[in-house]
Amino acid sequence: MGEIELREKIIGYLMKKTETSSYGVGKRESHDSSAFYKRSLYDGIFVKPTPKKEMSEIEIPLPEDWVSKIYCASSTNMEKVPENSVALAFTSPPYNVGKEYDDDMGLREYLKLIRDVGKDVYRVLRPGGRYVINIANLGRKPYIPMHTFYYDIHMDLDFLPMGEIIWQKAKGANGSCAWGSWMSAKSPRLRDIHEYLLVFAKQDFSRPDKGESDIGRKEFMESTLSVWEIPPESAKKVGHPAPFPVALADKVVRLYSYIDDVVLDPFAGSGSTCVAAANNNRYYVGYDISKEYCALAKQRILNEVAPKS
Repeated sequence: MGEIELREKIIGYLMKKTETSSYGVGKRESHDSSAFYKRSLYDGIFVKPTPKKEMSEIEIPLPEDWVSKIYCASSTNMEKVPENSVALAFTSPPYNVGKEYDDDMGLREYLKLIRDVGKDVYRVLRPGGRYVINIANLGRKPYIPMHTFYYDIHMDLDFLPMGEIIWQKAKGANGSCAWGSWMSAKSPRLRDIHEYLLVFAKQDFSRPDKGESDIGRKEFMESTLSVWEIPPESAKKVGHPAPFPVALADKVVRLYSYIDDVVLDPFAGSGSTCVAAANNNRYYVGYDISKEYCALAKQRILNEVAPKS
């Protein structure tokens, strides 16, 4: 076999499409998974994606005087934000666990708030827009799998689930001694060193428009893995009881949005999402009901956003 013939055979092998089989496949490039998605597993459970042509015909409002602002108001009615205008919403809702900004709501009341906010987030997201929610599970007696409630709520609102990221905050919980029964099977306790990022999309898993991405090859490869190792933020340093790190928002912003997109945080808190959006050449919009945290977010944007050259 000649060199040219051998090269063509190797290229042909590398470019050969794979498809779903009984034993799975190792090679994923050009993989055809249509057989998998036609199985009964997907019947009648998920809302069907909107046709690309229909999505592309929806008018997208320009980012005008309503962007790059922190609104001190409830995100259950974000009237300042036009529908179909936001490319990415990233937030960490209050967990209702007794932080100074939390009300002592029952679980049903709390989940209604999350639903009401999710409904308006869906309204303002553009076709193919993403909603990424940072959430932790709670308690141990019993354990509250909060992220499962979030799936139920947002899928009922017609969001399409895209996957979940495990945000690993530490290698080990060195400061935690909540072992339950020490070295005994009587009642051992698990100590969480992770939280979740739940990823949803509006109308389709792919955006119908094209834009400029600014994520490098190495970062893209790392960010598309389901576990992100990022240290937590210091509450004392930021001045907020439960801030998430700007580094976490940076990864979300670069992975799920284009340059010049609008990024929304409906529970803006200390403003980490807005800082990340502005530093990555996106427009930001933040909502929070606390005047104190709205002021903190505005100050962080002034202090931490690099001036444009």
